[in-house]
Amino acid sequence: MQLQTKHAFVFTAFLFGILFAVLTLTCSIVDDDDDDLPSCLTIHGVHNYTTQSASNSNYHRLLYVSMQNQLFTRSTFPQPRVIILPESKDQLANVISCCTRGSWTIRLRSGGHSYEGLSHIADSPFVIIDLMNLNGISIDLDTQTAWVESGATLGEIYHAIGKSSNVLGFSAGSCPTVGSGGHFSGGGYGGVMSRKYGLAADNVVDALLIDANGLVLDRKSMGEDVFWAIRGGGGGVWGAVYAWKLQLVPVPKNVTIFKLMKHTSEVEDASKLLHKWQLVAPKLEDDFSLTVVAGADKNESFWLMFIGVYLGPKELASSSMHEKFTELNLLLEDCMEMSWVEASTQYAGLKSVSELNDRFLKYDDRAFKAKVDFPKEPIPMEGIKGVLEILKKEQRGFMVMNALQGGMMEKISKDATPFPHRNGTFSMIEYIVAWDKHEDLRSNEFINWLHQLYDYMGNFVPNNPRVGYVNHVDLDLGTIDWANKTISSTRAIEIARTWGEKYFMSNYDRLVRAKTLIDPNNVFNHPQSIPPLQRNHVGYKGKCDL
Repeated sequence: MQLQTKHAFVFTAFLFGILFAVLTLTCSIVDDDDDDLPSCLTIHGVHNYTTQSASNSNYHRLLYVSMQNQLFTRSTFPQPRVIILPESKDQLANVISCCTRGSWTIRLRSGGHSYEGLSHIADSPFVIIDLMNLNGISIDLDTQTAWVESGATLGEIYHAIGKSSNVLGFSAGSCPTVGSGGHFSGGGYGGVMSRKYGLAADNVVDALLIDANGLVLDRKSMGEDVFWAIRGGGGGVWGAVYAWKLQLVPVPKNVTIFKLMKHTSEVEDASKLLHKWQLVAPKLEDDFSLTVVAGADKNESFWLMFIGVYLGPKELASSSMHEKFTELNLLLEDCMEMSWVEASTQYAGLKSVSELNDRFLKYDDRAFKAKVDFPKEPIPMEGIKGVLEILKKEQRGFMVMNALQGGMMEKISKDATPFPHRNGTFSMIEYIVAWDKHEDLRSNEFINWLHQLYDYMGNFVPNNPRVGYVNHVDLDLGTIDWANKTISSTRAIEIARTWGEKYFMSNYDRLVRAKTLIDPNNVFNHPQSIPPLQRNHVGYKGKCDL
């Protein structure tokens, strides 16, 4: 496999100036205990790394450049001893081997979008393996497939596809700076085409995984259990996925997109629109996606943004909305026709297609906390009114509603990948609160508000268990301290079940089995990772005894 399209990184003044500010080799070592890792890296031809030092500006620039949740840029959080930027498959394998040999805690960073900072913080001495230079993309139009390295962002992938074809696309998330490695590992839901074509992980047909020993495994050599696990079981758990083979999907030459903002000071008016969205969006044709974002401004007036994408002409999109969602008052002139890659640009709020390649684009410089629900049925009108009343109390908060019902999300079984929210799941609702750095002293106040909203919504969603989404990782669901060696294998599995069954439901035990197969020594771990089962253990009552 030869990955041909590789984007050179040119850091503009908007970021930090010049190329060497991030990619230069630095040789300042923190203490003697760290000598072995740099030596091992150098011996194996890995020279692109930087080490922790108070005077090392390159280290700090590189540490923070990919952190999307600005909460974790605060100096109170632990920092890695070394940041390593492998530039090839062989280098990545050697880096993994060196880190394993030195018993380093590993954090893999693809795009830096982990909601809880799991790609760049840890409690024990750790290293970040930043995959930003592994962003190659190779597209085969004959087979309509693409090999993409895990450091490639969704924007870079969409840009490469759009440059190669105007009738092919890929079903994944809408934020262009999200790294493909983490996104695909967690399933990769996307509000635009997941109802039509399923998740990103549903369209992954092969992968190259580097295990804790530095071995490179393809789908056949890793086995179907592990291949199943890496496509939705969460990132940073199984090994380092070097590259993914994607099945591209057909799209028309022109698609339709609209963004329609509604404002009202009346709870009744806003709740009627949100309730009607619930009746319409999940039942639209598979070619149509309709997302709504809701919040309140400082005047306690509600705003609702409806974002629609239709894989077809604007006349059909407009007529469909006029027939099924008259209250939206969508006009033909509200709709724009453009190519799929241009629509991806518009959806993300970018000005030009070229911006898809800017992996360091910052949408927001705020800290945030988020939670998620997967309702099985529409939220009743009184429930929506209650949500809006809570939103009215905090202008920094908002919620995003996506329809999951219909199309491939119903046709693909709940155990086809670890992502279980398929047939029978009505929608996905995300609750978010974000604040500026100067408001950090009030962060507990904002997070308490979010918990109030989440607790209220518990009255209207299933609670046995109240499920989540591993790509919207939420440490409120529980954590495990892997440094505590007194925790037995069986105990670790039951502790992790607390969040494991919320993210993966009945797929959890199969994930434990896959973890045991590929990483029995638990080299790849984080506070919410899947634990392995000791091979010589007797008496485990789960479904994954080996």
